[in-house]
Amino acid sequence: MSQPPLIDTSLVVEVKQLIQSAKQRAVVAVNAELTLLYWQVGKRIADEVLKGERAEYGKQVIDHLAQNLTLAFGKGWNKKQLHHCLRFAEIFPDPEIVSALRRQLSWTHFKCLIYLDDSLKREFYMAMALQERWSTRTLAERIDKQLFERTALSRKPEETIIHELAMLHEQGFVNENLILKDPYLLNFLDLNDSYLEKDLEDAILRELQQFLLELGSGFSFVARQYRMQIDNDDFYIDLLFYNRKLKRLVAIDLKVGNFKAEYKGQMELYLRWLAKYEQEAGENPPLGIILCTGKKQEQIELLELDDTGIHVAEYLTELPPKAVLEQRLHQAMLNARRRLDNRQIE
Repeated sequence: MSQPPLIDTSLVVEVKQLIQSAKQRAVVAVNAELTLLYWQVGKRIADEVLKGERAEYGKQVIDHLAQNLTLAFGKGWNKKQLHHCLRFAEIFPDPEIVSALRRQLSWTHFKCLIYLDDSLKREFYMAMALQERWSTRTLAERIDKQLFERTALSRKPEETIIHELAMLHEQGFVNENLILKDPYLLNFLDLNDSYLEKDLEDAILRELQQFLLELGSGFSFVARQYRMQIDNDDFYIDLLFYNRKLKRLVAIDLKVGNFKAEYKGQMELYLRWLAKYEQEAGENPPLGIILCTGKKQEQIELLELDDTGIHVAEYLTELPPKAVLEQRLHQAMLNARRRLDNRQIE
């Protein structure tokens, strides 16, 4: 009996890759067509509903259409799905925008986005999902954890938010406003009620992957207790990171307790040393993050920390109820924008 011929294993690998690539392209193509179909269905329903003079008419249209489509095509066309389609067409009225996005975002992505009540918030999550290639699960998690409300960007004037989101969408440009947060959610550290700064640092290093995810895009770990020698005195940065998107070193100082004015001088020393001895050609100046359990807002304002490359933020080791966190973040946004308005008046 003759032996089967020897086949180059690279041939098998290459053919498998061709098949997988073709399958992936087919999935993307099908998703793009379905997304466009859902928009077209929603647009047609919207046009029909506008003909009616009573709110009840819209409900009748959807009920009648859902019954007929379900009989013809199955449960995928129930009333809930038609409401999704209608909402989709209302939130994204421009067919050219839908056509451009449908090959980059799935229908499930769109369903997460269309029910966000704020247009700026929606633009933020859409731009980040595109730039970072978030899965639908990641997008849903970021929304649930109120990422936008916790970014420095959300505390800026509306014109600034629109401009920076446009820069992100059109050029992929990321600055610190998109990455820095307040507060940071560190509930995954499982710390006891009473802990020291060393306990906090140890817990972060044990859960470094989770901490990197909470820090945001582009961070990589460099060192803990990074030693600097100045005039024969030793100083130590608790945690040192590098962010490839910002192209800068990021020094993190961990504090248990409220912010104190003296922390500014300490961090300024760290940043100037890093700029002198560690910053490489083409990199931006180092950035400092002081993580505290509480902030003293007037002290932070008087110290003008925003102009020094130092970001002060709270961290939460236990999450409050979602409604409480929402209210807290909303109030923080209002306060920040009010302070900006007052500065412009002055």
